Amino acid sequence: MKISVELTLTPLQDNYEPAIIHFIKKLRASGLTVLENPLSTQVYGDYDEVMGLLTSEIKEAFELIERGLLYMKLVKSDRHDYEPHF
Repeated sequence: MKISVELTLTPLQDNYEPAIIHFIKKLRASGLTVLENPLSTQVYGDYDEVMGLLTSEIKEAFELIERGLLYMKLVKSDRHDYEPHF
């Protein structure tokens, strides 16, 4: 089953950029389709692969920050090639 996941990592501390950059670089290195914009990062692929990656990388990201939030949206389909038609 293919999924699309949108992630927004928000460390609640000063000097937050290194943790976000590390998280995004780890996602990029996964071999999955990863797209970024200024507000979020999207990961696309097989459910088990994506969720396995996110389980380990979210844990590591949380270990690197004192406090933080992670917003996550999941869609059951691979939407990486979505283009609005309006």
